[in-house]
Amino acid sequence: MSSPDPTRRAFGALAAIAAALPLAGCFQPLYGSGGVGGVDVAAEMRAIAVDPIPDRFGHYLGNELIFALNGTGQAAPTKYRLLVTYKNRVQTPIIDAVTGRADSATVWADVNYELTPAAGGAAVVKGAVASLADYDRSSQRYANIRAARDAEIRAAKSVADQIRLRIAAGLLPKS
Repeated sequence: MSSPDPTRRAFGALAAIAAALPLAGCFQPLYGSGGVGGVDVAAEMRAIAVDPIPDRFGHYLGNELIFALNGTGQAAPTKYRLLVTYKNRVQTPIIDAVTGRADSATVWADVNYELTPAAGGAAVVKGAVASLADYDRSSQRYANIRAARDAEIRAAKSVADQIRLRIAAGLLPKS
Protein backbone atom coordinates (compact mmCIF):
# COMPACT_ATOMS: atom_id res chain seq x y z
CA MET A 1 0.00 0.00 0.00
CA SER A 2 1.29 3.42 -0.83
CA SER A 3 0.37 6.70 0.81
CA PRO A 4 -1.38 9.41 -1.21
CA ASP A 5 0.85 11.90 -2.97
CA PRO A 6 1.32 15.04 -0.77
CA THR A 7 1.19 17.39 -3.76
CA ARG A 8 -2.06 15.83 -4.90
CA ARG A 9 -3.56 16.31 -1.42
CA ALA A 10 -2.40 19.95 -1.33
CA PHE A 11 -3.84 20.56 -4.80
CA GLY A 12 -7.20 19.13 -3.64
CA ALA A 13 -7.24 21.43 -0.60
CA LEU A 14 -6.42 24.48 -2.74
CA ALA A 15 -9.16 23.54 -5.21
CA ALA A 16 -11.71 23.29 -2.37
CA ILE A 17 -10.69 26.69 -1.01
CA ALA A 18 -10.84 28.25 -4.47
CA ALA A 19 -14.33 26.81 -5.03
CA ALA A 20 -15.59 28.15 -1.66
CA LEU A 21 -14.05 31.63 -1.97
CA PRO A 22 -16.80 33.15 -4.18
CA LEU A 23 -19.41 32.10 -1.60
CA ALA A 24 -17.58 33.68 1.35
CA GLY A 25 -19.73 36.84 1.38
CA CYS A 26 -23.04 35.03 0.91
CA PHE A 27 -23.47 33.77 4.45
CA GLN A 28 -24.83 36.02 7.17
CA PRO A 29 -25.71 35.12 10.75
CA LEU A 30 -29.43 34.72 11.31
CA TYR A 31 -29.48 36.86 14.45
CA GLY A 32 -26.80 39.33 13.32
CA SER A 33 -27.22 43.06 13.83
CA GLY A 34 -27.22 43.75 10.08
CA GLY A 35 -30.13 41.43 9.58
CA VAL A 36 -30.83 39.06 6.72
CA GLY A 37 -32.49 40.58 3.68
CA GLY A 38 -32.94 43.90 5.45
CA VAL A 39 -34.85 42.35 8.38
CA ASP A 40 -33.39 42.48 11.89
CA VAL A 41 -34.67 39.11 13.07
CA ALA A 42 -33.56 39.61 16.68
CA ALA A 43 -35.54 42.87 16.93
CA GLU A 44 -38.58 41.25 15.31
CA MET A 45 -38.43 38.38 17.80
CA ARG A 46 -38.21 40.79 20.76
CA ALA A 47 -41.53 42.25 19.54
CA ILE A 48 -43.36 38.94 20.13
CA ALA A 49 -45.71 38.72 23.11
CA VAL A 50 -46.36 35.18 24.37
CA ASP A 51 -49.98 34.60 25.36
CA PRO A 52 -50.43 32.92 28.76
CA ILE A 53 -50.25 29.12 28.64
CA PRO A 54 -52.22 27.22 31.33
CA ASP A 55 -50.96 24.59 33.80
CA ARG A 56 -47.50 23.82 35.15
CA PHE A 57 -45.98 22.66 31.87
CA GLY A 58 -47.44 25.76 30.20
CA HIS A 59 -45.75 27.91 32.84
CA TYR A 60 -42.37 26.31 32.12
CA LEU A 61 -42.91 26.57 28.36
CA GLY A 62 -44.05 30.20 28.56
CA ASN A 63 -41.00 31.21 30.58
CA GLU A 64 -38.65 29.42 28.19
CA LEU A 65 -40.30 31.07 25.18
CA ILE A 66 -40.13 34.54 26.70
CA PHE A 67 -36.44 34.07 27.44
CA ALA A 68 -35.73 32.51 24.02
CA LEU A 69 -37.49 35.28 22.10
CA ASN A 70 -36.35 38.23 24.23
CA GLY A 71 -33.36 37.23 26.30
CA THR A 72 -32.28 40.84 26.71
CA GLY A 73 -35.07 41.77 29.10
CA GLN A 74 -35.69 45.00 27.18
CA ALA A 75 -39.32 45.83 26.59
CA ALA A 76 -40.27 46.22 22.95
CA PRO A 77 -43.54 47.31 21.37
CA THR A 78 -45.67 44.28 20.57
CA LYS A 79 -45.89 43.52 16.84
CA TYR A 80 -46.83 39.83 17.11
CA ARG A 81 -48.71 37.49 19.42
CA LEU A 82 -47.71 33.87 19.93
CA LEU A 83 -50.53 31.46 20.78
CA VAL A 84 -49.38 28.08 22.09
CA THR A 85 -51.46 24.98 22.84
CA TYR A 86 -50.06 21.67 24.00
CA LYS A 87 -50.78 18.13 25.06
CA ASN A 88 -48.37 16.34 27.34
CA ARG A 89 -48.41 12.84 28.72
CA VAL A 90 -46.24 10.49 30.73
CA GLN A 91 -45.51 6.93 29.65
CA THR A 92 -43.79 4.28 31.72
CA PRO A 93 -42.14 1.86 29.31
CA ILE A 94 -40.28 -0.29 31.88
CA ILE A 95 -42.07 -1.96 34.79
CA ASP A 96 -40.20 -3.88 37.50
CA ALA A 97 -41.63 -7.41 37.59
CA VAL A 98 -41.01 -7.82 41.34
CA THR A 99 -42.40 -4.55 42.71
CA GLY A 100 -44.81 -3.70 39.89
CA ARG A 101 -43.47 -0.12 39.85
CA ALA A 102 -42.19 1.77 36.87
CA ASP A 103 -38.38 2.06 36.76
CA SER A 104 -38.43 4.95 34.31
CA ALA A 105 -40.85 7.29 32.63
CA THR A 106 -40.99 9.49 29.56
CA VAL A 107 -42.61 12.92 29.38
CA TRP A 108 -44.01 13.59 25.91
CA ALA A 109 -44.95 17.11 24.80
CA ASP A 110 -46.83 17.86 21.57
CA VAL A 111 -47.08 21.61 21.00
CA ASN A 112 -48.92 23.67 18.37
CA TYR A 113 -48.00 27.31 17.92
CA GLU A 114 -49.29 30.21 15.83
CA LEU A 115 -47.64 33.61 15.39
CA THR A 116 -50.07 36.32 14.30
CA PRO A 117 -49.74 40.08 13.92
CA ALA A 118 -50.85 41.91 17.06
CA ALA A 119 -53.30 43.99 15.01
CA GLY A 120 -54.91 40.80 13.71
CA GLY A 121 -54.78 39.00 10.45
CA ALA A 122 -53.50 35.75 9.01
CA ALA A 123 -50.84 33.73 10.78
CA VAL A 124 -47.26 34.63 9.91
CA VAL A 125 -45.87 31.31 11.14
CA LYS A 126 -47.62 28.26 12.52
CA GLY A 127 -46.71 24.68 13.09
CA ALA A 128 -46.28 21.82 15.50
CA VAL A 129 -43.26 20.55 17.41
CA ALA A 130 -42.71 17.65 19.77
CA SER A 131 -40.21 16.71 22.42
CA LEU A 132 -39.67 14.02 24.99
CA ALA A 133 -37.59 13.70 28.13
CA ASP A 134 -36.84 10.56 30.10
CA TYR A 135 -36.32 10.24 33.84
CA ASP A 136 -35.63 7.45 36.29
CA ARG A 137 -38.07 6.62 39.04
CA SER A 138 -37.23 5.33 42.48
CA SER A 139 -39.08 4.25 45.60
CA GLN A 140 -38.83 7.80 47.00
CA ARG A 141 -42.01 9.73 46.28
CA TYR A 142 -40.57 13.27 46.38
CA ALA A 143 -37.57 12.28 44.27
CA ASN A 144 -40.02 11.03 41.61
CA ILE A 145 -41.97 14.28 41.70
CA ARG A 146 -38.80 16.36 41.31
CA ALA A 147 -37.47 14.12 38.54
CA ALA A 148 -40.79 14.44 36.67
CA ARG A 149 -40.68 18.23 36.96
CA ASP A 150 -37.09 18.33 35.75
CA ALA A 151 -38.12 16.23 32.75
CA GLU A 152 -41.00 18.65 32.04
CA ILE A 153 -38.58 21.59 32.20
CA ARG A 154 -36.16 19.85 29.80
CA ALA A 155 -39.01 19.09 27.38
CA ALA A 156 -40.26 22.69 27.60
CA LYS A 157 -36.77 24.05 26.86
CA SER A 158 -36.40 21.76 23.86
CA VAL A 159 -39.79 22.80 22.48
CA ALA A 160 -39.05 26.50 23.06
CA ASP A 161 -35.77 26.22 21.16
CA GLN A 162 -37.51 24.52 18.23
CA ILE A 163 -40.25 27.16 18.13
CA ARG A 164 -37.70 30.01 18.33
CA LEU A 165 -35.77 28.62 15.38
CA ARG A 166 -38.89 28.09 13.27
CA ILE A 167 -40.20 31.58 14.04
CA ALA A 168 -36.83 33.12 13.12
CA ALA A 169 -36.88 31.26 9.81
CA GLY A 170 -40.50 32.31 9.22
CA LEU A 171 -39.73 36.00 9.79
CA LEU A 172 -37.08 36.05 7.06
CA PRO A 173 -38.15 37.65 3.79
CA LYS A 174 -39.18 35.16 1.11
CA SER A 175 -36.85 35.27 -1.86
